Amino acid sequence: MSSIQLGAVIVDALVGSGVTDVVLAPGSRSAPLALAADRADRAGRIRLHVRVDERVAGFTALGLAKEARRAVAVITTSGTATANLGPAAMEARAAGIGLVLVTADRPAHQVGTGANQTGDQAGVLGPSALAVVRLSSESGDEAAWSAGVHRAVATAEGLRTRRPGPVQLNVEFAPPLVGTLPDPVDRGIRVARSAGHSVVELDGRRTVVLAGDATPALGAEARAMAEIAGAPLLAEPSSNARSGPNAVAAYRGLLAELGGDIERVVVVGHPTLSRPVTALLSRPDIELVVVAPGADWPDPGHRATVVADRVLLGDQDPDWLGRWKAVDHGPSVVGFTRQSVADIVLAALGPDDDLVLGSSSIIRAADLSPVSPAPPRVFANRGLAGIDGTVATATGIALSSGRPTTVLLGDLTLQHDLGALVRPPGEPDPGLRIVVADDGGGAIFHGLEQGAPEYAESFERVFGTPQGIDLAAVAAALGWRSVRVTSAPELTEALAGDADLIVARIPRP
Repeated sequence: MSSIQLGAVIVDALVGSGVTDVVLAPGSRSAPLALAADRADRAGRIRLHVRVDERVAGFTALGLAKEARRAVAVITTSGTATANLGPAAMEARAAGIGLVLVTADRPAHQVGTGANQTGDQAGVLGPSALAVVRLSSESGDEAAWSAGVHRAVATAEGLRTRRPGPVQLNVEFAPPLVGTLPDPVDRGIRVARSAGHSVVELDGRRTVVLAGDATPALGAEARAMAEIAGAPLLAEPSSNARSGPNAVAAYRGLLAELGGDIERVVVVGHPTLSRPVTALLSRPDIELVVVAPGADWPDPGHRATVVADRVLLGDQDPDWLGRWKAVDHGPSVVGFTRQSVADIVLAALGPDDDLVLGSSSIIRAADLSPVSPAPPRVFANRGLAGIDGTVATATGIALSSGRPTTVLLGDLTLQHDLGALVRPPGEPDPGLRIVVADDGGGAIFHGLEQGAPEYAESFERVFGTPQGIDLAAVAAALGWRSVRVTSAPELTEALAGDADLIVARIPRP
């Protein structure tokens, strides 16, 4: 058996398992995979996306899989390249996003010998990987190789477990790494999806529907549940449920006023955006019902009393929703602030648009924005709520959907992912538009404990980290049409123009 043969079998088996997108970070040891993937792309069997940086490649695949709701493969070379998939793997595990991380490796007998670019990389992703599947050009045959790939894809998609996430497919290639590719072979398999069907009926006690980060389909279910029963809908920005007559825009502040009267919370998606919500989920005096389409469910306060695939919520007293709507007033916005940036961007988008939010201060501002009658689809990396990889994730979402996609994020979030601004020549342009709320540092920490006056002497250096980077100039150097704005009218005008990166300079708190 040869390495070039193994590379061809892996790509054929990925295609046979229904994988349509592969992201490649080039390298030497992965040459058999790269050659086979390129041939499959030219034949129209897959879409190949090439990224120079493995971390960017991982998050691009995350975005592709997040939008398409099917597994995406990532190919890397050996050594430290595999470890650079770690951040995307952690987010994918927490968010339940299927990734097949195909990590090229040296033969096992070279591990521990000091051979170049060789380490013990099988399992390097630790608990982030649902499973590790190992293949080698020096053992097994085509049937065994193909079966290993099929199992990796099925595990990543959670077809039998209802627990999707990242899987490491670690592949040992012995020289020679190139040669004549064998003819493509149909290596298809059908793995039936295990679906849950449990339905729990609930009575009409005072209930709120709390919708956290969720797919558009799951968000639509949360909205429908609230509207059919007449319950207040407390929907985070990336829940895709923040619309309609039952959505309460200012719920975060109203929990202090009305939260004591809540008797039941029905949780849909993954909510943990704000401390008032976390406190609500931890209360021992409420019935906490979690709607979970998969095998896992969120319960940070350890208070869940019911977990079900679906629930039938009893009709609510009309006065209950009326009390919330009567006092649902958003924050007063004075000057050009993070809140006004979020409000303006959300108001400029409609149902044919996609919005990707950075997981820091800006998504919390969007959580206070007015409820739109026709909102965009909204995405965010809320599995672990890291700020890294946001632009790369948005790139994958845009490449998968083909829809106009806007990214709204902070300046530090953009700095964490500057590599994703590099648009490789010859690769499809995802057509992103990026809006940066630039206050020159980590403003989110001002609202946390470390923002208290007694820590003022240390705050700026170790928390605020003020930045002096001209992000518009950095983006322009990488080929983006960038513009700076310092007022609401200027931002509105820029959103209507042809700039694809807008830096909104706002004051620091």
